[in-house]
Parts: sequence; structure tokens; C-alpha cells
Amino acid sequence: MTAAKRTPAKPGKPVVQRRLFVLDTNVLMHDPTSIFRFQEHDVYLPMVVLEELDANKKGLSEASRNVRQVSRFLDDLMRDATKDQIDAGLPLPSPQGIGIDQNDVGRSHDGDRPGNVGRLFFQTRQLSSALPDYLPGHGADNAILSQTLALQALHHESRVTLVSKDINLRIKAAVVGVHAEDYYSDKTIEDADVLYTGLAPLPANFWEAHGKDMRSWKEAERTYYEISGPVVANLHVNEFVHEDSASGIEALVRRIEGGKATLELARDYRSERHSVWGVNARNREQNFALNLLMDPEIDFVTILGPAGTGKTLLTLAAGLMQTLESNRFVEIIMTRVTIPLGEDIGFLPGTEEEKMEPWMGALMDNLEVLTRSGEGGNWGRAATNDLLRNRIKIRSLNFMRGRTFLNRFVILDEAQNLTPKQMKALVTRAGPGTKVICLGNIAQIDTPYLTETTSGLTYVVNRFRGWQHAGHITLVRGERSRLADFASDTL
Repeated sequence: MTAAKRTPAKPGKPVVQRRLFVLDTNVLMHDPTSIFRFQEHDVYLPMVVLEELDANKKGLSEASRNVRQVSRFLDDLMRDATKDQIDAGLPLPSPQGIGIDQNDVGRSHDGDRPGNVGRLFFQTRQLSSALPDYLPGHGADNAILSQTLALQALHHESRVTLVSKDINLRIKAAVVGVHAEDYYSDKTIEDADVLYTGLAPLPANFWEAHGKDMRSWKEAERTYYEISGPVVANLHVNEFVHEDSASGIEALVRRIEGGKATLELARDYRSERHSVWGVNARNREQNFALNLLMDPEIDFVTILGPAGTGKTLLTLAAGLMQTLESNRFVEIIMTRVTIPLGEDIGFLPGTEEEKMEPWMGALMDNLEVLTRSGEGGNWGRAATNDLLRNRIKIRSLNFMRGRTFLNRFVILDEAQNLTPKQMKALVTRAGPGTKVICLGNIAQIDTPYLTETTSGLTYVVNRFRGWQHAGHITLVRGERSRLADFASDTL
């Protein structure tokens, strides 16, 4: 393998060292477009990586589908290429050249300099093993380490980097003197701590700074304010704003046009006269969540929060209210990822709904709360439960391809366990009149290879921010019980 020649840098710009990235198999299985995401730098695939891809190409899992997509990409790149061209490196197109939205390209491994076209190299000959004697075994990881060490010895002009999602391989690489990095370009945000929360406090001098040119009016019992000033630049459509004082305003940003923002006062669902299926908000964030869930102009809602903050209860109450009383929706559809907390219990008998019931304990627990009124006694409660079960359908994620939901209230529970690709496949099932609600806690991810910064839930929170028909809120206060609150804070 020979490193591609570099074009001279432009005068006045510092020369950036050419880099050669050796990709581990798990990077390609995680993101099949990863070979196109290294900008002007070169990518190297050891032969053992191609062997591992071939061994993992069968199956219906997302990893297997990604492997097959990688094979198709490589086949397209190698089409009509001669042996000499493969030895010299195949030019890699930009992400746009293969139809990837540039917004999907995350943080580069070496800044944002567009630079020259990178090249893809394959292992075309046996390189002398450079593994130290104290590293036992002949596994795939050791073979990749051996290739990387040999490349370091061959290419002093380039900085050779091993890219892997395997933490243990990166540790072994550090031990033998190989520079290794995690794969960053799949991150939807850099830090989960800066994830959009959906609400913002107003400054203490809000009325003094913005009251001069403020305009207010009423429409259909709703109060609106049009403001202009420094705070507008930091607002997003459908973001909630509030004053910290007990009598301060709580409002939703409806429009932002020409440096002016239109605020709509939020409805107070903490009062008994505005209860939703017998449920009232217990804090500011829950009140904002019910405003989003009950708003007919908002089609997509994401609600994040730790255990016990009321995500499922509020969503079910809003769904029942709009399905059974106002008849806005035909039925409620609830689904979630079937990933166990501990060991799997194996296959389950029965129909689709019966198989999903063990995963829907949260639904049953919350339905008990919503139907606990004493009217009608045990017979009345049984009749109510039968009615609700007829209007609430439990569906599996495995059979969502090709479906279209019309006038449905769709709840995606435990959405933090979805990948961005799975989230896209599910949200695009929505037809006219359907509202989709994604619930989750990014601190409780059970899916392997997903983190707070790569979860599909984090992905949609960022991508839908500012769209006029989408809203987001992060719940922070637990309302389950004093025991659950204490355990959440201290354990």
C-alpha cells in the first residue's frame, strides 16, 4: 500500500499531517457510511475485517443489514477498478456523493478542513507481524493490531490511527503503542448534558427590556403577546418560557418572524377545572407536557425524564381524553423496544398483543391509576377496563414496515433504545391526523452500542427542534413516591 500524494497547502495555511485510519469491523457494522466520513484522509481495511464482515452478513438484525450495505458500497467503489488502481487506493466520494445529508455527518476526527479527496486502501499483501511477544493469541483483534503496527513502521509521513468501537481493543492498542480513537461521527450531540430541554427561564428584567414595544391580544380565550428584543434571538418555536416567580407568566413560543416572537400563555393544567382524564399536572414541566400533548397543532412530541416523572401517565391521560371524549383520534397505539433488563425469558406464546403484554407493564400500571374512580364499583371498573382495552392497541416494532397510521395517537415508549434509523422508520409511519409521542430516559439505555449521544431519541429531539408542529419537554421532578424520589437521587 502506498499513501496518496498530497497537494501543496495554500499559502498562509498551516500544513495538516495526512492521516491514515484503520477501521475495525464494529465501526462498519455500526455505521455502513463510515468509510466516507473521514474527509480528506485515507481509510485502510485489513483483510481480517473483510472476513468478519462476510461472517456477519446473514440475518435480519440491524448489524447484518449494515454489513450488507457496506458490501454494496465497497462493490460500487471497486466496480471496473484494476488491480493497480486498488493497490494505489480508490478515491472516496464525499458524503453528499452517496446521498448522505451533510447534517448527518458528525464531528470529524481532525477538524472541519475540507481538503483533498481521501482514498480507500485494502490489505493487498502480507505485512510483517510486529506484535510484541507478550500479546498472546491470534484472534481478529490481534491481527488488526499487527496490521496497524506494520503500517506505522511503513508510513512515517502519515499519522496512523486505529478506529474502533471496542473499548478493550483501544486499551490493547494503547498498551502496544498504537494511537486509537472511538468513532465519533454517529453522535447527534457532543454532550448529553447540553441536550435541548424545551423550556427556558426569562431574564429578571424581561418586562423592562421587552415591555416597551410589546403587543397583546386575545383569540378564543387564549392570550397572546408579541415581543421583540434581545431574548428573541435565543428562542425556538414551541419552546416554553417562564418566570421563576410564583405569579410569573408561563408561555409557549408560537412564531418567530422578523426579529419578533409571538408568545401564547400556557393553559394551567394544575387546576381541577382543566384536569385531563382526572389527572392534573403537579409541577411546571408536567404542565408544559400536557400543553404539548393536548395541542391539536402539534403532531410530534418528545418527553424525556427519569423514572417517576409521569411521562407515561400524562401521555395516556391525554390520549384517552382525545380518543374517548373529543374523538380526535380513532385509537391509541402503544409500542416499545423488547429489550430485557436481565436475562431473556425466551419465546412467548400467543398473538402479537399477548406476546407484547409482558413488556407493557407500564401501560397496565398507569391504566390502573386512570380507572381507579369508585363509581360503579368493581363492575364499573371492569367495564371501563374492557372499553379502554378495546381502544388501546399494543403493537410490536418488528412489524411496522409499510404500515400507515391514520388518526391514531401513537406512543413509542422506551424510545431511548431506538437507533436513529429505527426512529426514522417509525416516525414516518404517521399518516394524516396522527400524533406521535416518544417517551424515554436517555440514562436508561439497554441497547448495545447505543449511548446518550447516539440514541435515536436524542436524534429526533435535536432534529425536530424549532419545527412548528413539534414540541419537546424534559421532566425533572419525580412524582411517583417519596421512596422512588429518594432512591433516584441517592442510588
